[in-house]
Amino acid sequence: MDPKRLSTGSQQVRLRKRTKREWRPLEDRSCTDLPWFLLFTVFCVGMGSICGFTIVTGGAARLVFGYDSYGNTCGQRNEQIEGVRLSGLDHTDRKYVFFLDPCNIDIVQRKIKSMALCVSLCPSEELTSYQDLKRFAMLNGSELCSYELAGHKYPGLPERFTKCPKLPVPPSKALPVFNRCTPVDISCYAKFAEAVVTFVGDNSVLHRLIAGVAASKEIIIGLCLLALVLSMLLMVIIRYISAVLVWILTALVVLGSLAGTSVLWWLYIDHRLYGNDTSTKVTKEVKEEVEVSRDSGQALLVYAISATVFTVILLLLMLFMRKRVALTIALFHVAGKVFIHLPLLALQPFCTFLALLLFWIYWILVLLFLGTTGNPEQNEETGLTEFRLTGPLQYLTWYHAVGLVWISEFILACQQMTVAGAVVTYYFTRDKNRLPVTPILSSVLRLVRYHLGTVAKGSFIITLVKIPRLILMYIHNQLKGKENACARCMLKTCICCLWCLEKCLNYLNQNAYAATAINSTSFCTSARDAFVILVENALRVAAINAVGDFVLFLGKVLIVTSTAFAGVLLLNYQRDYAEWLLPLIIVCLFAFLVAHCFLSIFEIVVDVLFLCFAIDTKYNDGTPGKEFYMDKALMEFVESSRRLERVVERGRSRAKEVVSEGAEMKPMAPGTSSA
Repeated sequence: MDPKRLSTGSQQVRLRKRTKREWRPLEDRSCTDLPWFLLFTVFCVGMGSICGFTIVTGGAARLVFGYDSYGNTCGQRNEQIEGVRLSGLDHTDRKYVFFLDPCNIDIVQRKIKSMALCVSLCPSEELTSYQDLKRFAMLNGSELCSYELAGHKYPGLPERFTKCPKLPVPPSKALPVFNRCTPVDISCYAKFAEAVVTFVGDNSVLHRLIAGVAASKEIIIGLCLLALVLSMLLMVIIRYISAVLVWILTALVVLGSLAGTSVLWWLYIDHRLYGNDTSTKVTKEVKEEVEVSRDSGQALLVYAISATVFTVILLLLMLFMRKRVALTIALFHVAGKVFIHLPLLALQPFCTFLALLLFWIYWILVLLFLGTTGNPEQNEETGLTEFRLTGPLQYLTWYHAVGLVWISEFILACQQMTVAGAVVTYYFTRDKNRLPVTPILSSVLRLVRYHLGTVAKGSFIITLVKIPRLILMYIHNQLKGKENACARCMLKTCICCLWCLEKCLNYLNQNAYAATAINSTSFCTSARDAFVILVENALRVAAINAVGDFVLFLGKVLIVTSTAFAGVLLLNYQRDYAEWLLPLIIVCLFAFLVAHCFLSIFEIVVDVLFLCFAIDTKYNDGTPGKEFYMDKALMEFVESSRRLERVVERGRSRAKEVVSEGAEMKPMAPGTSSA
């Protein structure tokens, strides 16, 4: 035999073995989507470079230390700015920013209309006259008028009305970090507070609400901790109550559809009877009303028929998908076990929130740095010096905005990959007593070592969809009340389509991360494999998403209502019920946020478990050598499904036998019998 043929055949066998999908966690892993990891690294370096640019060019110093209306940074020696008078001053001893009219700040336009100066001391007492300004300057060495005016000449200078503070000067204190002199009494900002709190018509109401929060701060903290504990407990006990919630949901949907259909038919019959009673009294004057009544009757008939068709389809779906509902209950049961074996999963929302919070704080600081970075320009309207990015540098803000979306999505994707890796390890470990000591930490290490490129690619795809949607939403808000109905409809349609696409991609990405955690394949390969598995189990996916999402929504409602009820009981000692409002709103919002974060982790666990279950049932059948990996609860579901299939198959075979026997026993035709 030709040795070349033998070697070629052995290579083909090895190639088939190597390319065959094992669908189990691999010990020997390799880096996936390395170019995307390098691209993301370069992008993050660019984000850091923006921060470095703002620090080097003085934008960070101007934000932290403050600067006056002539471009001088407070607390340091400055260089002369060409074309700007009174620039290049030495403000080493003047560390605080003082506004001549502190209430003339346009927060909406983010512009300071008041002249700003660097002073050595903020006025701690009210100054009611220019003589007081002179005395304050002579005693403390802090001149509150423009630099070219001498402090001992304040009362007699004609420029005092435009270049000195607006009288009376309110007492102020310096902010701890940003060194701005802010009024102690913030009553001059009441108009801004009213713009934010639009429902407040009387300042006393606002004061009572704030007083209620201040008086109930211990209760608010306790209720927030209660919501946290309830969310963690619900993830463990939801496997015991999921069956009850699912069947309650099923009963409510069926009863609601039947009731709605019955009401529509009753309205149609009542309308027909009423129309028949009045048809004999029709005159020419009421002929149009009769035609309108006839049209209403036809519309009711259409509605009733549509509701009937919908109800019949719904009942058939409920009957047909009852096994899929049972699968949802089994998955919820196993998900509860996962949290018992992997308790560190409950810490994932804290870690993700902390990472997002730190990144958002950094992003906001750099954005503020960018606001005080650039070339000095004199505002023609106010005459004040402002710093603006011009030329190509103005695109730094857009780059920074893209970084907000991409890196935020990257952090969320890292959470999904970490949870998927831990759940995959749990599912494909037959003996749960042999689980790794820290599956969560092992999953994090695998992510950092091998799969950051996959996460970067998946999060970038979401960014490509989210940014256009955000831009369209911004355009829609800017054009509100100006565009015509057609343009408004088109904008809303595009926003809705992009939102739906984003949700679908999020779901597909999540399953792609799970496939990567199993097979260590690239993002596109994992997404394709996961998509094939999901399409093969489309009805199961629909049932799990519909029923599971509603059960989780009920869980969120349960946590919020329980926390609110406890809040009502604890706040009952306050007789002024208006003081309940703000504390209860704060507590309920926090409870919903916490419940959403924790139950989102539970939802990810259920989705990953379903993908593992679908893979398990596709490539294994329980025979020796192809044993199932699944949990006992899922095994019971598979066994019951098989028993039902055997019963159905047995019934079909019996029916075929009866049909064949009937054909054989047909009577012979007359005249064919032997004599």
